[in-house]
Amino acid sequence: MISTKGRYALRVMLDLAEHEGEGCVPLRDVAERQEISKKYLEIIVRELVEHRLVIGVSGKHGGYRLSRPAADYTVGEILECTEGTLAAVACLREGAEACPRAERCRTLPLWTQFDRVTRAFFFGKKLTDLTGGEGA
Repeated sequence: MISTKGRYALRVMLDLAEHEGEGCVPLRDVAERQEISKKYLEIIVRELVEHRLVIGVSGKHGGYRLSRPAADYTVGEILECTEGTLAAVACLREGAEACPRAERCRTLPLWTQFDRVTRAFFFGKKLTDLTGGEGA
């Protein structure tokens, strides 16, 4: 399940994409437009900055902006930034130890197929697919 944090991160990125040509966007403006607490957005944006999805600029004309063109982002990378792995089960997470039951696990094919569908869906969607912009 995608948490509020992941959903709000996606909304922040969409807002920044929609105001991409305006330079740095003050977080209070994003908070107002998205009707999300500025305090909560500060936590989310900090993670987006740490993962280099957005750039924060201090000062009078400061704010946040995308670190690359909106068409270069996938929904999957944005969600994984705040949610962690999108893998449904621990044994399919990147870097997971090999499961001793994998060869005889009757449910592993189900989880593997679900993981493929989920990843293909979220990583197949560009930020611009949601904004209606270029690459939609």
